[in-house]
Amino acid sequence: MDTMVPIMSLWLPILLSSVFVFLLSFILHTVLTYHYKDFNRTPDEDKAMDALRGLNLSAGEYIIPHADSPAALKSPEFNAKVEKGPGAFIAIWPGGRPSMIKSLVQWFVFSIIVGIFAAYIGGRALGPGASYLSVFRFVGFTAFACYCVAGWQDSIWFKRSWSRTLKNTIDGILYGLITAGTFGWLWP
Repeated sequence: MDTMVPIMSLWLPILLSSVFVFLLSFILHTVLTYHYKDFNRTPDEDKAMDALRGLNLSAGEYIIPHADSPAALKSPEFNAKVEKGPGAFIAIWPGGRPSMIKSLVQWFVFSIIVGIFAAYIGGRALGPGASYLSVFRFVGFTAFACYCVAGWQDSIWFKRSWSRTLKNTIDGILYGLITAGTFGWLWP
């Protein structure tokens, strides 16, 4: 006897939780504005932008100093650059405003994917008619992990501020709770 819930029967909570997460993220990022201080301003922004513009960098991510191989990491030249500093991780995009529409669509698709993962775990662990609290627990933890745990390594390896990671973790908890509540409410 199959006691699992197929993902196809969970499309409504997947889509609806994605809509709720999308709306909550809008509130967190535009109304509450506690993410506005996630990044520091360079002391002379115009000078820094002129310097980067003069390098004619294509869009992408860069590290300074850069080593092309493990052997280069051991070279005296590379080590001198590291000691002299500063080091940097830089994300470059071309001039003009980045497309918010493209980012918002990608965020919504990401939320759907998180919902699918949460549906898969919940559907494999629980059968039809499972209690609200059981659904909430399995789906909520899965959604939380998807929304934020992978971001923790950016503070470990790429020097992202721990305060920003903590704020993103709080967001992830809220997104997980919204997802869990939606699935619990609409569980078959």
